[in-house]
Amino acid sequence: MASPRRTTLHDVAQEVGVSAKTVSRVLNGDGPTSEATRAKVMAAVDKLGFQPNLMARNMRVGGPDSTVGLIIPDMGNPFFGTVAGGIESAVRERGLTLLMGSSADDPDRERALITTFLGRRVSALMVVPAAAADHGHLRAARTAGMPVVFLDRPGTGLTADSVVSSNRDGTREGTTHLITGGHRRIAFIGDRPATLYTRRERLAGYREALETAHLPYDRSLVLDGHTEAEAAEAVLRVLHSPHPPTAILAANNFAAMGTVRGMVRAGRRDIALVSFDDLPFAEVLEPAITTVAQDPAAIGTAAAEIALARLDGDRTRARTVTVPTRLIPRGSGELPPSA
Repeated sequence: MASPRRTTLHDVAQEVGVSAKTVSRVLNGDGPTSEATRAKVMAAVDKLGFQPNLMARNMRVGGPDSTVGLIIPDMGNPFFGTVAGGIESAVRERGLTLLMGSSADDPDRERALITTFLGRRVSALMVVPAAAADHGHLRAARTAGMPVVFLDRPGTGLTADSVVSSNRDGTREGTTHLITGGHRRIAFIGDRPATLYTRRERLAGYREALETAHLPYDRSLVLDGHTEAEAAEAVLRVLHSPHPPTAILAANNFAAMGTVRGMVRAGRRDIALVSFDDLPFAEVLEPAITTVAQDPAAIGTAAAEIALARLDGDRTRARTVTVPTRLIPRGSGELPPSA
């Protein structure tokens, strides 16, 4: 039986009703096109399963740029800044330059950045996936040989390499630390949406620790706080509730900073706190903050090493690398339950 015919650039052009040159401009990012035309072309690419021969194109124009693309959700988050530093250190040794962009956790903005980076012929692409983003549109690029690595969270709709923290193990260890200290009402505050991979995994670790200790899971102690201000408000509300917690597990650095603000506003210095992810000021507070520390530099380095190995010809199956966390007791997580 003959193999099915490969979709061509001309097939995409015919589907959209434009010239092949226009389709080429959209895919390569090397000429003016309207946003409406760009959207139609990308929709046709997805529908027809078109796989541009990126490697052949790069050979024709003299090879890919000496850049690696990185897309993160938030330039202001120190965690992602350290991840980027780990990547930059590794790729610089190979003569590559790191090119960064922020998706603001918006799937449409993320896709636009990916299109721009591919148009600039980056050597590899690394993405911290935006919540609710679908990455099936990268299948063609990956099939054509473009290394794609997801960081912090796996991608959706595409089988590709990923580098993540040991989210579940870390929060289980942090919660168990509080339970060992005598706490029985432990609040969890994490990011939203609840479907976010890191939020889901960290909440699972929290619940596993409660279950192991035969403690009930109380939904009223599970709080949401996407920003520091939201986290502070959520903590303030739960501390003023009829049955407040004696300890809090903050599931990310912004949640931890908001938790500290909320406790100060509530006038509560007796609430134990464990933060998943270290904070720049964690050691200078009184008491200093006990953390489940991630290793963002190691995450960035591991992602870069995978991408470089792919560029060197590694064609093994996609894999997930899990970077371990470590508990750092500093005082806040060791406070005993208040009366």
